Amino acid sequence: MKISISLQLLLGLLLAINGILLHCQAWPARYTFVVEETPYKRLCSTKNILTVNGQFPGPTLYARKGDTVIVDVFNRGNRNITLHWHGVAQPRNPWSDGPEYITQCPIQPGANFTQKIIFSKEEGTLWWHAHSEWDRATVHGAIIIYPNKDNNYPFAKPHAEIPIILGEWWKEDIGKLYTQTLQSGGDPNNSAAFLINGQPGHRYPCSDSETFNLMVDYGKTYLLRLINSVAQEIMFFSIANHKVTVVGADASYTKPFTTDYVTISPGQTLDLLLTANQKPNHYYMAAKAYVGGVGVPYDNTTTTALLQYSNRGSKNYTYTPSPTPSFPTLPAYNDTNASVNFSGSLRSLADKNHPIDVPLKITTHLFYTVSVNSFPCPNNSCDGPNGTRFAASVNNISFVDPSIDILQAYYYHVNGEFGTRFPDIPPLPFNFTAQDLPLYLQTPKRGTEVKVLEYNTTVELVFQGTNLVSGDDHPMHLHGYSFYVVGLGLGNFDKDKDPLKYNLVDPPLRNTVIVPVNGWTTIRFKANNPGVWFMHCHLDRHMSWGMDVTFIVKNGKGPQAQMLHPPPDMPPC
Repeated sequence: MKISISLQLLLGLLLAINGILLHCQAWPARYTFVVEETPYKRLCSTKNILTVNGQFPGPTLYARKGDTVIVDVFNRGNRNITLHWHGVAQPRNPWSDGPEYITQCPIQPGANFTQKIIFSKEEGTLWWHAHSEWDRATVHGAIIIYPNKDNNYPFAKPHAEIPIILGEWWKEDIGKLYTQTLQSGGDPNNSAAFLINGQPGHRYPCSDSETFNLMVDYGKTYLLRLINSVAQEIMFFSIANHKVTVVGADASYTKPFTTDYVTISPGQTLDLLLTANQKPNHYYMAAKAYVGGVGVPYDNTTTTALLQYSNRGSKNYTYTPSPTPSFPTLPAYNDTNASVNFSGSLRSLADKNHPIDVPLKITTHLFYTVSVNSFPCPNNSCDGPNGTRFAASVNNISFVDPSIDILQAYYYHVNGEFGTRFPDIPPLPFNFTAQDLPLYLQTPKRGTEVKVLEYNTTVELVFQGTNLVSGDDHPMHLHGYSFYVVGLGLGNFDKDKDPLKYNLVDPPLRNTVIVPVNGWTTIRFKANNPGVWFMHCHLDRHMSWGMDVTFIVKNGKGPQAQMLHPPPDMPPC
């Protein structure tokens, strides 16, 4: 049986060379990713999972700012697959973005596809993952983008860098879970465990010996590259007796701020500086779910890893670890204020070496409601609320996959695969966050509608959460772009008052943003990346239920403002 050692080996290498990697290493410009079934044992039992190159989590992809990397993907698994390079803008190159039936049809078993990953302004931590059904639960890995050779970090060089990937584990096959959930119309079964770097930790059966350990030297500072690859939950993360300093989010630098916990949604990344300045001992790092929705089922377990002080460092003495490591204090599972307060504390670095460009003159105003909904079932035979089928929507449209991918249909002018009448505002205004809403509002329309944007349009998009069926938080991810988060709040958005409180000076630049439960979030971006770009909730059940919309950004004038031509080996539909 293969075991996951890639991250541990990487950690040991980074510790040994003490940061030299950043300035001297030349990384491959071409990678081979083989998608294959591999047996893995967790929680006392073994099952086959889809992996890349037999590794779980998968291999790390390295680049410098502005690099182009080629990944040859071979599907040796037993079902269709696509891969997405989350947070990479892919200028003019939607062909390699990856979401199935949006920018490509899936790579079938036995087939292969060469993807070109074009890095531009990203610098920091991103990740890659499957973008077909719920396969990203096991098919994912880190992307580390270093500054170009003429620049350094905007903070002191850390002693070492360590990816910390939060994950989720089901005892059942993830493909069967996906199929059963959609067939039943209900919520998916809760996962059996959360993971840190592929391991559940001490609080789960048969997991002690494989718990991830991070060895640190007293007085040294470490860069933790935190990634949330969890499929269904936003997470709180903390390290006992230690604070972390946030210096980056979604591959964009932030003003440093120090905190004793972080909130991180599926899709998001955080760069955290950890200084080993406590009494040498063993300390737990831990993560658990944050769930703001009332009555929403969730996995209430907690994953752990160990922060372990070495006998090296300025104190230079041998210590005996406590019998039980200290455990961090995490916010309550439903502490919405803790989640919102953390998200609201992020600010772009916005210095002379890292300028920002917030759109100030808006040409396109969009207001999108994000809702959990339901469809009726014959004889109330489904497993959703009152025998209905769970659904989800944006502006009351529950997205339906086309028969071929939207990008191909757009590029080759194939009629009938999508419409272009996605509404700019909700078709039926109501008190979005009221406690008791009429039942007729719960049923959305099905459709494959896209929003078309002219090249260089400046967009303000207000996401408004609703209390239909059950209010919940929604981590919304936009492909092809990073955007400025200029405002967020609880309750209904007030178009007269809330814009007065926008941060237009140093808003954080993200690719995934949490719309708080029964609250709102405003983003701004300039539509200067032509192509077809997906936007969706990164809770996989919500995405599969239809909380999705596709943008088509039209070509501009001149070759640098026009979409690239398709590669010759696009997977057939």
